[in-house]
Amino acid sequence: MRRNAALFVAISLLSGFGSTTMSLVSGIWLLDLTGSAGLAAVAGLCVFAPQLAGPWLGGALDRLPRLAVVVTVNLVLAATLLGLLAVRAADDAWILFAVSLAYGVSYVLIEAGESALLPRALDPDRLGDVNGWRGSAQEGTKLVAPLAGAGLYAWQGGHLVAVVSAAIPVLVAVLYLAVRFTEAPSGPPPGRERGLRAGLAVLGREPAIHLSVALAAVAIAMSGFTTAALFQVVTVDLRLPSASLGVLVSAQGAGSLAAGLVAGRIIARRGPTAVAVVGTVGYAAACLLRCPPWWPANVAASVLAGIGLMFALVSAVTAVQTRTPEHLLGRVSATANTAMFAPIALAIPLGSAAVHLGGRPPFVIAATLCLAAAAVAYRLQARTPGASPAAGAVAEPAGTTAPMSAPMR
Repeated sequence: MRRNAALFVAISLLSGFGSTTMSLVSGIWLLDLTGSAGLAAVAGLCVFAPQLAGPWLGGALDRLPRLAVVVTVNLVLAATLLGLLAVRAADDAWILFAVSLAYGVSYVLIEAGESALLPRALDPDRLGDVNGWRGSAQEGTKLVAPLAGAGLYAWQGGHLVAVVSAAIPVLVAVLYLAVRFTEAPSGPPPGRERGLRAGLAVLGREPAIHLSVALAAVAIAMSGFTTAALFQVVTVDLRLPSASLGVLVSAQGAGSLAAGLVAGRIIARRGPTAVAVVGTVGYAAACLLRCPPWWPANVAASVLAGIGLMFALVSAVTAVQTRTPEHLLGRVSATANTAMFAPIALAIPLGSAAVHLGGRPPFVIAATLCLAAAAVAYRLQARTPGASPAAGAVAEPAGTTAPMSAPMR
């Protein structure tokens, strides 16, 4: 199991480095080609848009051999990235958009596939730990990948970055093939619902899943809602150069990295819902800590925000993996990802409008919503016996085809 854990962490490290590097360079490349910041931003939208199709892509994943799908998607992604070698002028910008869209689709399929494969590679009581380590690995790459990508682009242009990025999915595919999986359980018994509704039903009826996922969705959405406010506070209220935002991004990454190392252990003791509540409250506290006009408080708030977001996210992912029947893991994981990340598309423009009230009111609004969500989840958890068991002590392990117990992303 240690071998499998190390392989999955390595996969997250490589994938995080490749996706972070390419997403940054795509925007810079489009800006250089077209001179339009708006078109550069559209590349990010192309990466995000496939999340909305997550439940259907996850449903398709459940009907196919998951390992084969994940390996194939990585290899196809590598071939697609090599298509960027044809980009020469502004008329070729569509290739960058197509590759960004392919990245988005691959992310949904690979993330859902990996979440479904993890329970076949690890003991249930190790899932929280490994999910946390994976999160730390991905956050760690964010401290290095942007500089590496920008440096390679400045040195030799986008073509070199495309070749390096194309090599990474190939290495990831090899690592997936090196993982030792237990035999997949047989399919659901005859007559059992197999469609998209079955995945949604699991998401809705398992309290530990939908409470953790809802809390993660609120915290992540509020991180988008306060983006414009953070720019306002740093550059206008504190009168600091925009480069200071890089310090805050690094501080948040450090907080996420540290939280990922301990999140699994805490989830095993307290359960995913309780840890998601703590993470959401932590993010609310970070928002309030940004209100005083003091730079050190904002740095501390960034660290706390990273901790809170990582706790909430790891809790939701672990709850899905440990409380979902194996044959539905693909669609439930993809649906949960859509629920957690889709709201940010609405939150960002709303936050941009709210910043007209000033830099601090959006942080107060975000903190209030996070605290309210945490309070509701805490009360619902308290009313449902066994709603937040330790991650390794689930009533029925993932992979069973028996009905999941109602008390409980």
